[in-house]
Amino acid sequence: MDTIYKQPKKQILAKFSLLILSFFLSINSVSAQDGEKIFKQNCAVCHSLGSNPIVGPGLQGVISRVPSEDWMFKWIQNNEALIKSGEAYAVKVSTFSPAAMPSFTSLADGDIKAVIKYIKEYKEPAPVAATAASGATAPVEKPTNPLAILIGVLAFLIIIVAILRAVRYSLKNIQNAKKGLQNEAKVGVWKEFKNTVNAHKRTTALVIIFLLGGGLSSGWYALKGIGVYEGYQPTQPIAFSHKIHAGDNAIDCQYCHSGAERSKTAGIPSVNVCMNCHKGISKGPVTGKTEIAKIYEAAGWDPDKGAYTKPQKPIQWIKVHNLPDFVFFSHQQHVKVGQQDCATCHGDVKTMTTAVQVKPLTMVWCIDCHRATEVPGMQSNPFYEKLHKNLTEKFKNMPYDQRKITVDRMGGIECSKCHY
Repeated sequence: MDTIYKQPKKQILAKFSLLILSFFLSINSVSAQDGEKIFKQNCAVCHSLGSNPIVGPGLQGVISRVPSEDWMFKWIQNNEALIKSGEAYAVKVSTFSPAAMPSFTSLADGDIKAVIKYIKEYKEPAPVAATAASGATAPVEKPTNPLAILIGVLAFLIIIVAILRAVRYSLKNIQNAKKGLQNEAKVGVWKEFKNTVNAHKRTTALVIIFLLGGGLSSGWYALKGIGVYEGYQPTQPIAFSHKIHAGDNAIDCQYCHSGAERSKTAGIPSVNVCMNCHKGISKGPVTGKTEIAKIYEAAGWDPDKGAYTKPQKPIQWIKVHNLPDFVFFSHQQHVKVGQQDCATCHGDVKTMTTAVQVKPLTMVWCIDCHRATEVPGMQSNPFYEKLHKNLTEKFKNMPYDQRKITVDRMGGIECSKCHY
């Protein structure tokens, strides 16, 4: 501290001013970033940043339409109070849609200002080339057929054996000619094979055992892999990007898959869910209007007229994650009660373009997870109160690292829990 006080006062004031300026600049950049996040979480469901209306009007050029930024601040914070006050423009705007805009009195003043700043400075991103790196669906390589490889290897070995037999027969005859002996008569393949087996019975037995063991092992693992589609990534009818929606735009998984928290199945969103946003968003950052036009076609929506004028068509999505019919699995038990994140089973979907199965979803994988995962909220959930007390008493003498109450200790690996 002494070195600071020895500096001239002007230098101290200059450094202090620079520090304050840097602080405010950093706050300004953070607020702009927060404004985008707050807008997407609270406003994007009803408003687009373009000219197309969704539930509310498009916000393109809204700053020039409203009386002032101060008026916009009051409207966002509590539009109901502004309308009741009789303010002329507020009354006029309230007639745009029969659905009333919610008030955001819970948002801090700085948050609302950050949203206004984001709307004011927003610029539509230019479409980029549709590449795998920028979010387009990358082509999926077809798996190699092991049977075709086996047939190819056998054909190659047969050719090699035939060549070696011909070479051996020629060399043998050359040797016989030098010794003045007659040429060796050609013997059939099958007869030669039997002669070789009879001459080398022990070696033949070992080879047969080796081949039989290898074949049984390969067959076991091949049968074991039936129904396991780890790495499966089908091409979907619409190039929907999870990265853009769940990652860049921070849309919660359950906005589209609303059944995950309250049902056995997570559910595939209907086209109406897509239209909640895409009535006003007709152009994507990667594919432009191409893929969104497919949504309009399925919904029967005419973007020029702003109305549903065409027949609806179902979107034939291809299921990625699929469990056998004899397995019971409930999303609700895992997401709501078990408090598991979607990424536990589905991987980091926020970084994916087309969804891909990243976990094997086999019984061994599920059991390993149940053995490792501690049951959340047992102490605070009345439903588990008696069970928690009994299990705590049961495992109190175990080593400390083995006292945690995992799913398997509550019957999570009993056969009847998933198979009945």
